[in-house]
Amino acid sequence: MESIERHIPPEYVQLNVGKNNQDLESAIERLTKGKTYKDLSTIWITPSKDGNIKARVVSSWIALVRPMNQMLLGPVIIEGDEVGVAYQKAFDMVLSHDELSKWKYIFTVETDNLPPPDGLLKLYESMEQGYDCVGGLYWTKSAKDSEVYSQPMIYGNPYEFPRNFRPQVPVPETLMHCNGLGMGFNLWSIESLKVKLKDMPRPWFKTVQEVGKAFTQDLWFYNESAKYGWRNACDTRVKVGHLASDGVVW
Repeated sequence: MESIERHIPPEYVQLNVGKNNQDLESAIERLTKGKTYKDLSTIWITPSKDGNIKARVVSSWIALVRPMNQMLLGPVIIEGDEVGVAYQKAFDMVLSHDELSKWKYIFTVETDNLPPPDGLLKLYESMEQGYDCVGGLYWTKSAKDSEVYSQPMIYGNPYEFPRNFRPQVPVPETLMHCNGLGMGFNLWSIESLKVKLKDMPRPWFKTVQEVGKAFTQDLWFYNESAKYGWRNACDTRVKVGHLASDGVVW
């Protein structure tokens, strides 16, 4: 009997294997680069003093692509506390938990941040470069209709001395080593928190307003943790909007 395959046009046979199988080397490279076959277990933490989160923010969170068949708990919303206190409670809760302390990452997302759909997947990828914390690129808020004072939250060039937290000029589409970040869209290594910071005094997150010394809870953490070898980077591919109360997205 004559083979049926002889009457199927060659281009149909090729299409039937599927886009990924057709270029298997590229598909394998993509999977290897994304590291989604590894353990990416993650606890999502969000501080919210009043518990109110804008619908626009929630919509962006719903659109966030999560890795297939991976454990992602949350968002766990810490309500009613000052932001530094909320973060300390959340991190202590994870690190003291018998099961959660064995997971891979803490994922911090704040209630005025609008991440891109692929933002989390890109942060997972960037964490493979040996950093303890990687964040997306977002900017400080400014006065309405003014862009003069809005600054990128990429703080301090690690190769400059003395150590500083001056905003750095973003380098597009890359991973920028820096002294500090915001905390609005960050991925943190739980293993690094347990090992590198085991001797770092608590609270790790502390808002300080004193004469000659002023730190928000994030820069307090980055300033202190550097003494223990902590390393941060900003992934400028991950462009995160920063929603102001007047509806302007910085």
